[in-house]
Amino acid sequence: MSLDVRAPAATGPAPARLPSGPVRALVLIAPASLTAALGLWGIRRQNTMWGDEAVTYQLALREPSQIWATVQEVDLVHALYYAVMHVIFDLFGPGLLSLRLPSVLAMSAAAGGIGLLGLRLAGPRAGVLAGLVFALLPQVQKYAQEGRSYAMVCALVAWATYALVANVRRRDRWRWTVYGLTMLLACLLHEFAVLALAAHGVTLIVSGTPKGVLRAWSVAAASVVIGLLPLVVVSAGQSEQVSWIGGPVRPYHLLVAVIVGVACARAPLRSDGPVRLAALAVPILVLPGALLLTASLVKPLFVDRYLLFSNIGVALLVGAWLEYVHRLPRYSRTVHIAAVAALVALVPPSLSLRTPQSRSNDVTAIGAAVREEARPGDGLVYLAGRHRILAATYPGDSRQLTDLALAQDPVESNTLAGVELPARDIAARMMQFHRIITVRAAREDSLSDPQEKAKTDTLERHFREYATRRVNGAHITVYVRDRGSSPAGSCVPC
Repeated sequence: MSLDVRAPAATGPAPARLPSGPVRALVLIAPASLTAALGLWGIRRQNTMWGDEAVTYQLALREPSQIWATVQEVDLVHALYYAVMHVIFDLFGPGLLSLRLPSVLAMSAAAGGIGLLGLRLAGPRAGVLAGLVFALLPQVQKYAQEGRSYAMVCALVAWATYALVANVRRRDRWRWTVYGLTMLLACLLHEFAVLALAAHGVTLIVSGTPKGVLRAWSVAAASVVIGLLPLVVVSAGQSEQVSWIGGPVRPYHLLVAVIVGVACARAPLRSDGPVRLAALAVPILVLPGALLLTASLVKPLFVDRYLLFSNIGVALLVGAWLEYVHRLPRYSRTVHIAAVAALVALVPPSLSLRTPQSRSNDVTAIGAAVREEARPGDGLVYLAGRHRILAATYPGDSRQLTDLALAQDPVESNTLAGVELPARDIAARMMQFHRIITVRAAREDSLSDPQEKAKTDTLERHFREYATRRVNGAHITVYVRDRGSSPAGSCVPC
């Protein structure tokens, strides 16, 4: 059925007639099914978990009151996500599948939404291709298997974008309410989703939408910002937790996406309706990254996963470009060959993403290394203390050891990594042990705060390194005390 059939209208282009229900179902189901299949493939990653997922896992196991008390001090930006995961753990039990399946399902929903969005903007074939391209993107495959909020945010932004396009034709108040609530939920799951809201505004302005539509969107957008404002104000006081982002910004994923996207946008893409595909896809691809990079000039904030939803723009542009080239007979064979080559090229990164080494650390390997090095009665020291969470996911790994710096454990203190003793007490406790196992993050620099300085000074003065094991993300070192540094009345066994 042709999408160019238009009914007369008083203002703006008339709506193109949408394809039949079976066609829309195919456009929705095909991308969602491929995304789900890729998400389930190797979802356990050899039964390993990485650091950020460990935070989700441990907090989701706490009671709601404990989660709330914890986020008052740290990680408030993820409070809603932890609450959602707590409910899921209650319903299905904790485990790797319960941790990651919500992300698989969310990313599948995002792919289906992108398919329908492409259908509305450029026809069924472009919609299916856009959804399939989205499913195959390496970054999408990666975060579809991650126990963090990014896949959920991407799904909500995708469907909010679909609602935006539909609302341009239909100005019912309830439809804009649905759009606003969907965007607000995405922003409450992760604050930087508000950058997609800015991209939507640019899309409407560039598309020359009627003033009534702009007014309705402005009300919805203002409501989202007002609803998000309390979270922004309070979480600004926790900005220290993103101090690890410091250093040179490396927006490689964004640059590649922008180059590909802009190249596709230069083609005479087919597009139907008052909102053109390029006018929607290019802002959501380029603007969030540009704004975050600009903000990073003042304080480093740019991390590619924060802008996972920008892949919506990549998928729409590439899908529409493939549909455009497919309609050119002289390029048809070339397109097929290029598509096969692209699929072959995606195999190595897809395989790599399903290995423990694909993440920056592996808490399962760290815990196992601690367990294998431990002897009953050994001491345990984390360098730095905030990395206690790396070995706390499976408490049995360190059950034989005494955490020498710990004053209050994470659950008791409503923190992520617990509360440590004063520096003098840490040093005194360390001197009571003859063997100490340390856990140091692989990229951890020397820290100057008193507690960390007490740990390193005591080790340097009174202990010698006996053995070090390097695992993905950490160094596990066994220290034994020098004979000459024994306190009075004690002896070091031979």
